[in-house]
Amino acid sequence: MFERPAGGERAVIVQLDFGRADLHEDVEEVRLLAESAGAEVAEIVFGRRASPDPATFAGKGKVHEIAATVAAADAGLVIFNHELSPAQQRNLERELKVRVVDRTALILDIFALRAQSAEGKLQVELAQLEHLATRLVRGWTHLERQKGGIGLRGPGETQLETDRRLLGNRVRLLKERLVKLERQRGVQRKARARGDVLNVSLVGYTNAGKSTLFNALTHAGVYAADQLFATLDTTSRKLWLEGAGNIVVSDTVGFIRDLPHSLVAAFHATLEATAEADLLLHVVDTANPAREEQMQEVDKVLAEIGAADVPQIVVLNKQDLTALPAAAERDEYGRIRRVRVSAVTGEGLPLLRQALAEQAVEKAQRIKLQRAQAAHAADPSVEGASTLLESVIDTGTPQ
Repeated sequence: MFERPAGGERAVIVQLDFGRADLHEDVEEVRLLAESAGAEVAEIVFGRRASPDPATFAGKGKVHEIAATVAAADAGLVIFNHELSPAQQRNLERELKVRVVDRTALILDIFALRAQSAEGKLQVELAQLEHLATRLVRGWTHLERQKGGIGLRGPGETQLETDRRLLGNRVRLLKERLVKLERQRGVQRKARARGDVLNVSLVGYTNAGKSTLFNALTHAGVYAADQLFATLDTTSRKLWLEGAGNIVVSDTVGFIRDLPHSLVAAFHATLEATAEADLLLHVVDTANPAREEQMQEVDKVLAEIGAADVPQIVVLNKQDLTALPAAAERDEYGRIRRVRVSAVTGEGLPLLRQALAEQAVEKAQRIKLQRAQAAHAADPSVEGASTLLESVIDTGTPQ
């Protein structure tokens, strides 16, 4: 039918309005996604519908408009900032005569570009294959031919059946490899969880500045850029805090609205590590007008991976882009729960370190109390548990 060129071509973005209030933020986000994938955005086609068209999502008239825009812009790619069904995608490619990708495929492509570690590459490939599984007929007419496939095809198999079988085999192999890696990671995480050291994970919407903040705190030199999903692989570093000693801080993958379920499933081992942290630093781009919606999206993913109950400190990053000063807010228990900082200038970072130190000291006190109580339960003659408990209560440290 048509060639499927590699990324980097001129692209036309399609954004339809189904009544969302934050349409402007949607458009800016998909533009950043396209550029992060290496596409050159030539035009953006807008439209308004009450509901998606079952056949082409956009409707016949809008498809004709998109085709004219593609021809005028000499584009080789159309990006829908929506989720397309396999049939809709196939019909659009037949009408437009160019490659069509939806939001999920675009995000998967960026993840494929960014993955560095062996585990990250396996996770991305698994997500891509599971997304492809329902779309094998898209754009490849040769898949329905009955022809020889030496050493591969079973008796009477069509090319499509062979491709599906081989894809299924590859998916099973990837899952087996990831299970082995997950077991190794699980042992390491359990060892950390049993220790006295505070484990902190950075979470946040993509491009909120997590990796920049991680580098500012730990001097780790992790890759950070003003682009979406600059970080995919989890990186952990020790951070020494005055008065509290060492803690462990981990930088993780960023979240985004409508994060593909195949990615959440493939990265579940990485994401579940977040649920095992003692504390989350929820990094927010405080200069972004859509920050409240982005925070809600992050909380939604945290709930999906079982991390909704992990204590959070909200880090309002990029303070240097606002007129607001660095500051810290405490809750009714006296804990710092919100800090305004700039990871670039360092403004407010001493307040964040103070918040982390207080959390580390609190965990150390809690562990001492638990050990004293366990020792006292095992042998009532052991002194110290009740005294330690009284001392913790007297200092006002919350249990």
